[in-house]
Amino acid sequence: MHCTKKISDDLTWVGASDRRLAMFEGVYSVPYGVSYNSYLLLDGKTVLFDTVDKAVQQRFMENLTETLGARELDYLVILHMEPDHSVAVRDVVARYPDVKIVCSAKSMEMMKQFYDFDIGQNAYIVKENDTLDIGKHKLRFMMAPMVHWPEVMVAYDSTDKILFSADAFGCFGALNGAIFADEVDFEKDYMDEARRYYTNIVGKYGAQVASLLKKISALDIEMICPLHGFTWRRDIEGIISKYSIWSSYEPEENGVMIAYATVYGNTENAAEILSSKLRDKGIKTRMFDVSVTPASTIVSESFRWSHLAFASTTYNMGIFVTMEALISDLTAHNIQNRTVAVIENGSWAPASGGLIREQFAKCKNIRVLEGTVSIKSGLKAEQLSEIEAMADAIAATIIKK
Repeated sequence: MHCTKKISDDLTWVGASDRRLAMFEGVYSVPYGVSYNSYLLLDGKTVLFDTVDKAVQQRFMENLTETLGARELDYLVILHMEPDHSVAVRDVVARYPDVKIVCSAKSMEMMKQFYDFDIGQNAYIVKENDTLDIGKHKLRFMMAPMVHWPEVMVAYDSTDKILFSADAFGCFGALNGAIFADEVDFEKDYMDEARRYYTNIVGKYGAQVASLLKKISALDIEMICPLHGFTWRRDIEGIISKYSIWSSYEPEENGVMIAYATVYGNTENAAEILSSKLRDKGIKTRMFDVSVTPASTIVSESFRWSHLAFASTTYNMGIFVTMEALISDLTAHNIQNRTVAVIENGSWAPASGGLIREQFAKCKNIRVLEGTVSIKSGLKAEQLSEIEAMADAIAATIIKK
């Protein structure tokens, strides 16, 4: 039996959720699952927007064929060629051999790389601002390169004022029977997952996201249908505002994200003392052990907070393994516009602090505070003043709101 959800009179969600997936893209943990969204528009012509991942391919095909009924599929719109949205293209074409595949030229190139069947006769290439009339509805296509692959485009239904946004405005998490963001407590239960999705999947490409936001600002949007997560029909300005902040690399909140790498607890203790001193000054803090907390969570929190503090033991004359991976991840995701404080530890040759500073020197508009706190094995009483001075320096650079 198929499981679909009505989006509007003519539009139906025919995707599926996967709760068995452990690591999205083999990198990002998804403890609450993930949805793969596909949408079917029934008009004078029928249009399917994207397909799904192989894990839910069978369910998707059941949803599609049951919703179409006796009708043929006229168009398959490919907004994004990543396999979690395109792997079922082969099955769709096999089931509906006359379907026209609407995509960008770059998508067609990638499709030939992924699939070995002849898709040339099915191709319907579109470029910036091309339109497609399907009856009552008229679709307009806009290119969105590097949000987050080079072939990406979005589609706008000017009749129902719906933006099909590809991977933009997505979110980790299974849908659990809901389809609209306003059916759940999104701020409480999903905003962290939306931020984690953006920062880790799209975060490197802030300039490209800003370009897309500028394009869609001219549209009258009453609904957003992304390829992961919930459909937006209320508070659309709110989620667009979040994307505007995230893509500009400006912090959402004043406070300090403290990430530490510890072996025997001494570095953790120094980080804990710093957090306590900051709290005494009324400054919010969030603490993470980089050996326990997934890097994707810490990357997300780094995008959230105005100040970052890193406390790391020295390991093999370098930065501790998990801390080194985190900082590499942050720099790869283009983190910028932050103030950074550094604590290092090492029983005979503390070196991690200088190496952390070198990594952040590569980033844009990162201010690394002077005065690395350098510990040899364990923090001594006389060094408490150094932690206090670091807390004072952080406090002095936090903008009061």
